[in-house]
Amino acid sequence: SEGYNFVVLPSVDKDAVEQGLKYVNNDACYPSILVTGQMMNALNSGQYDLNKVALMISQTGGGCRATNYIAFIRKALKDAGMEHIPVNTSRLNLSWFKKVNPGFKITYKVAKKGYHWSYVWRLIHACSLSSKTYEATPGSANELYESWVEKCKKNVENGSMKEFKQNVYQIVKDFDELPLLDIKKPRVGLVGEILVKFHPTANNQIVDIIESEGGEAVMPDLIDFFQYCFYNTWYEHEHFDVKKSSVWLCNFAIWFVDYLRKDMIKALKASKRFDAPTPLIKLLKRQLKLYQWEI
Repeated sequence: SEGYNFVVLPSVDKDAVEQGLKYVNNDACYPSILVTGQMMNALNSGQYDLNKVALMISQTGGGCRATNYIAFIRKALKDAGMEHIPVNTSRLNLSWFKKVNPGFKITYKVAKKGYHWSYVWRLIHACSLSSKTYEATPGSANELYESWVEKCKKNVENGSMKEFKQNVYQIVKDFDELPLLDIKKPRVGLVGEILVKFHPTANNQIVDIIESEGGEAVMPDLIDFFQYCFYNTWYEHEHFDVKKSSVWLCNFAIWFVDYLRKDMIKALKASKRFDAPTPLIKLLKRQLKLYQWEI
């Protein structure tokens, strides 16, 4: 909706690992092999004009592959004779971003729509994941999921916050009213590395396996991952060289994220079927109390 022609790579790509091992040493972590392999697989497919294509990758800048993604991908491009292809990253270091990311800018509208979609998708996904385990009519939860995805795409395009708020409450209501079987299955939580939890190829379709074995798969909240990154800044300021201004900025980000999802949490708390996410600060304090640390 902002004028870019995006192609999202498939969530299930069996050739990605083999492609990745051609370009990334196998002592690198699995996600870096998988992601690099997916990109190279796409470029080698013949579907794209290699003189009119760019790659995009999200990265947090952490000490593992989150710092090395760009280097891994650029090395793979060089080895394949494609080093002219730009690699864009969503890492939010603005001066660095402008220098190495030609042709793409994170404007206010892009950022707003990105956050807008991440919240509403999380809600639709969580409700459908729980509902399809118990659906009375096979496929009904997925049909409702697809219906709401299409409605919310239009809302993201028009940017209406009023419509967004209405959609949040209506999504929960619609899934609350979906006919379900009166049974209870064991809930299986997915934990671990951030990409592996959410990427079906990386986790060998673990959600499908759990459901086929008679369980209910419970996915973590992706937004809480970003919240935890913001909270980390407190510790980094106390023990490393992170500036206090960064702490203030991250404190604002924590407040802003909670503000954006307040309607989602309110709708889920009022639901008769679904659980609202626990504020991360409560989980943090519980963990710190367990280890007798202080905050």
